[in-house]
Amino acid sequence: MKVHLVDGTYELFRAYYGAPPAVAPDGRPVGAVRGLVNTLLLLLREYDVTHVACAFDHVIESFRNDMFAGYKTGAGVPEDLFAQFELAEAAAASLGLVVWPMVEFEADDAIATAVQRWQDSPDVDQVVICSPDKDLTQMVVGDKLVCLDRRQQITLDEAGVVEKFGVLPRSIPDYLALVGDSADGIPGVPRWGAKSASQVLARYIRIEDIPENPLIWDVSPRGAKTMAASLKEHHTDALLYKELAKLRTDVPLQESLADLEWLGAPRADFVRMCEELGLERLRELPHRWAGE
Repeated sequence: MKVHLVDGTYELFRAYYGAPPAVAPDGRPVGAVRGLVNTLLLLLREYDVTHVACAFDHVIESFRNDMFAGYKTGAGVPEDLFAQFELAEAAAASLGLVVWPMVEFEADDAIATAVQRWQDSPDVDQVVICSPDKDLTQMVVGDKLVCLDRRQQITLDEAGVVEKFGVLPRSIPDYLALVGDSADGIPGVPRWGAKSASQVLARYIRIEDIPENPLIWDVSPRGAKTMAASLKEHHTDALLYKELAKLRTDVPLQESLADLEWLGAPRADFVRMCEELGLERLRELPHRWAGE
């Protein structure tokens, strides 16, 4: 079997910016929710999609905000998008999907935990992380644990991660710590660009293993002397940024692998959701109904 783990927050944002707005009969914005439901239905129609879970950031902030004041917050998220967060979780659940709404942790941590928990199950042939988020590429292993960008239909296996970032999946937290990640509020280390960071990490794998003296480096990136000096000056910060970028695999998920099997949408729940949100055109779109 394949296990598909969906980054629901990404899909909601994608739907918000890619679909026309809409409002429910009571005036609540629902355009992004409608787009989310449509894209989940498309996924569920794929012949090899049998076991699915959808992780959401119930709130934007997480434990990482306590670690670093500059980490991403909900500032700048459009009010009409934020208002659809809980509706999105309810809509995904009405499809009969396992839903993980994260508060202390992030959606990426839930996905990483699921990967860690079920990757070695004898029944699992492949785990597909449905997200283009570069943070999640640290979980990729060979061609068994892959990341799928559904919008562009690009699948990244381990070789694909190396081709795209120049480093192994296990070095992605180090790479993001050095280069920075504006989406998460990680500033990176001055003087370290994507090309130079990948060149150094391809050789040394971890920040902790990069020699302080650039004269003994086995690689020769442009500006090695100033890069080394900057890393020495910001070494403590770099290790903090790496810790921020590392995904947690200890989220207390309650479900078993068997619970992720999608048996169809519960008709009453789905129809009720459609009527409540004014999404009647979606009522007959599920191709399978639970128990029917």
